Amino acid sequence: MPTDPIERLLRGLYSVALYLLAPITVYHLIWRGLRQPAYFQRWQERYALYGDRPPMRTLWVHAVSVGEVNAAVPLVNALRRARPDLRLLVTTITPTGSERVHAAWGDAVEHVYVPYDLPGAVARFLAHFRPHAALIMETELWPSLLFGCRDHGIPAVILNARLSERSLRGYRVLAPLVARALRTVRTVAAQSHADGERFIRLGARPEQVLEVGNLKFDVAVPDHLAEFAAQCRRCAGARPVWIAASTHEDEEPAVIAIHRRLRAQFPDLLLLWAPRHPERFRIVADAARAAGWSVSTRSRQQWPGAGDAVFVVDTLGELMSFYACADVAFVGGSLQAIGGHNLLEPAATGTAIVTGPHLHNFVEIAQRLEDAGALRVVPDADGVRGALAELLADAQARERMTTAGRALVETGRGALARTMELLQPLLPAPAGQ
Repeated sequence: MPTDPIERLLRGLYSVALYLLAPITVYHLIWRGLRQPAYFQRWQERYALYGDRPPMRTLWVHAVSVGEVNAAVPLVNALRRARPDLRLLVTTITPTGSERVHAAWGDAVEHVYVPYDLPGAVARFLAHFRPHAALIMETELWPSLLFGCRDHGIPAVILNARLSERSLRGYRVLAPLVARALRTVRTVAAQSHADGERFIRLGARPEQVLEVGNLKFDVAVPDHLAEFAAQCRRCAGARPVWIAASTHEDEEPAVIAIHRRLRAQFPDLLLLWAPRHPERFRIVADAARAAGWSVSTRSRQQWPGAGDAVFVVDTLGELMSFYACADVAFVGGSLQAIGGHNLLEPAATGTAIVTGPHLHNFVEIAQRLEDAGALRVVPDADGVRGALAELLADAQARERMTTAGRALVETGRGALARTMELLQPLLPAPAGQ
């Protein structure tokens, strides 16, 4: 238990505030459930109420949503290969993250939602799953969770750790508490030197922080990628293809407008459209039909037909494969202040990349890709249209971009090996040793 009186005071105030606000979590789940029905399910996990389920010893990986789960895929796969004797628990916050976990590993790993940061819920969660270690992906700094790990003797590490200037400012209100919670962590394995410096500014001790690199560079290209892309091309016919990937609601009208103008220049152009959130799958398909286009979907038709103008990728876990089917990719979350999404996946599959200007979650990666000539960053939707039009018309420019992107991904690999080496002292000895 903490002996620092300031820590006790701060934790007490934080806990009282959270318990007073706890009823709002119910309203939040209802509000989200009206848009995504999966939020109506499994509420007991969000309060760490597990009924008669027997407690189990696990190695715990926490990943907020789809992006963090994707970053964790190489790590979890490596842990499964190296230590098949360990039971793995992967937690998320969002149902989309839960679906991605299931798509990646099925029943091979345990999944529950991480509980709200209420001290009682955290204590029940840790007592039930009894983690050997807490492997927290990227930027999840929940004070009760981190303090709880320390109080239960569970070593916690932050892996693939990133912290933007924007996020750093966001922690300002709780900085005294978050700084103390951060100092309970065994190691902050930062993606870059700049990320590590920001964690130190937030309160981490310099000796806690290691620059390990970005696990996203260790992305595994799907098996049989060439065969997948060839099958898609055979069904769609020989014509230009672009993909709008990980788009958000406010970007959808722009995608419709861009595709309409591009088809005036390339009449047989096909759009592969992969919205970020599953609740948007049907909505974007309906919007494309309302625009007057023939639309097919992955879940129904499997492949785009020769007469389709739009093909909606309404499945999870296949985005990288569909990147390989496109000549050019627009990566969403970048025309509105979301902060962008993973740019290394299209680079690894050999697709030219265009984004909008909002890339604060991927500043370093975007800069490296842009400097290498593998990425075009434009200021607005009209800039996206112009860049796509130029690249669709210029196969040599696309080839230069894809060659540069693949080379950058290859040179950036290595964070996975360094992370696995870092984790070795935290893992229990194999059974029988």
